[in-house]
Amino acid sequence: MIKFFLMVNKQGQTRLSRYYEHVEIHKRTMLEAEVIKNCLSRSKEQCSFIEYKDFKLVYRQYAALFIVVGISETENEMAVYELIHNFVEVLDRYFSRVSELDVSFPIMFNLDRVHIILDEMVLNGCIVETNKNRILAPLFVLDKVAES
Repeated sequence: MIKFFLMVNKQGQTRLSRYYEHVEIHKRTMLEAEVIKNCLSRSKEQCSFIEYKDFKLVYRQYAALFIVVGISETENEMAVYELIHNFVEVLDRYFSRVSELDVSFPIMFNLDRVHIILDEMVLNGCIVETNKNRILAPLFVLDKVAES
């Protein structure tokens, strides 16, 4: 099960966070700081899976953006690693081929859309959809309604 999903820039600023288990606000801040520190301090040659406390971290770096997912001990790391890549591909498709260097720009100004994409893919900590067309369908409907 996925416990949390974070998007963080290289400066360690959280751009998006979604928790699938209850964590108190002050504990979230401490957790995010520790998780970000662990992931940012690793070299590119090191494995993208980290054993951390009572769960595992799976992360992937895209230019200046890190996506970090906290998962239970029983979750498949490779499946989550591919989920992260699929999520970035969906963002790329929706935001019309944003360059890797500018990937955080549309995210900051369209957080509602990014949350919708994530909610279409993950529900209550379980991966429910990976088909890009099905993930983007509700957003395209919203865009059509907004244009009218």
